[in-house]
Amino acid sequence: MNYSKYYPIDVLNGEGTRCTLFVSGCIHNCRGCYNQSTWSPDAGELFTEKLADQIITDLNDPRIKKQGLTLSGGDPLHPANVEQVLKLIKRVKAECPGKDIWMWSGYLLNELTEPQQEVVELIDVLIDGKFEQSLADANLQWRGSSNQVIHYLKSK
Repeated sequence: MNYSKYYPIDVLNGEGTRCTLFVSGCIHNCRGCYNQSTWSPDAGELFTEKLADQIITDLNDPRIKKQGLTLSGGDPLHPANVEQVLKLIKRVKAECPGKDIWMWSGYLLNELTEPQQEVVELIDVLIDGKFEQSLADANLQWRGSSNQVIHYLKSK
């Protein structure tokens, strides 16, 4: 799996202060996408164990109380990403108690394959659906277009 950006401190992509990883690879190619540079699975840099370790360290930093991890992209549920994303999520759940996980994906919740469902079963919030430029609304919280749905999968 490749990634395009990692932000150890982010307040824009989910509730609270978070760590955010933008993975590479997206088949949706939404018109008007603001992250077109992440569409190719080969874009960016290789996601390494060293970066996974850094994410865990950053989430547990006592100086900055982080609410959790955000996974965006690209698309974390792209087939090229599912295995590594699942591994990272399992580590976060095991090593960062109390941290939530948010994910953005162009795939719809009710259309996920079995490996994608395994990932989603472990996260707290999924914002699903392709970005639709004709439905874009800058006033929506956590979404770019009104067709996208926020699924609160775990109780707060």
